[in-house]
Amino acid sequence: MPTVRIATRADVAAVDALLARAYPRLLKADYAPSMLVMALPLISRAQPGLVACGSYFVVEEAGAVIGAGGWTAPAPGRGGTRAGVGNIRHVVTDDRAVRRGVGRALMTAVFTQAQGAGVRRLECLSTLTAVPFYAAMGFTARGAVKVPLGPGIDFPAVAMWRGL
Repeated sequence: MPTVRIATRADVAAVDALLARAYPRLLKADYAPSMLVMALPLISRAQPGLVACGSYFVVEEAGAVIGAGGWTAPAPGRGGTRAGVGNIRHVVTDDRAVRRGVGRALMTAVFTQAQGAGVRRLECLSTLTAVPFYAAMGFTARGAVKVPLGPGIDFPAVAMWRGL
């Protein structure tokens, strides 16, 4: 049975390995190979400060990290905050564990913690691949966006939101 807990700095390597393994496999059906060649080195790395921020979670099963993700008040990239608004951050499920409730368990922990912190609305920049998952979790699509990852690298995503 998977367990969800708050991540610590000691989880950075496991989250990094999970992102590096799962993102290429999960995203390949929805993104052109040329986009993945440019984007994967930038998005499939754990962010140590995020992992250890206290609102990032890992899902473990048999001692292995099979899911990770969380929320922050500051928006990714922009860094600004808005009262009552939280931002979903760097969510991943092991590609061998999709459709087993890992993502749902992770997001339930995120919703509970964020609501306890006074968040009334969660926003996320979803990969094209994850849009159906977020919709199943109660998020509504606001529209297509391009996430600037670097010079000449605009990653296609979908802005979504959910009330708490």
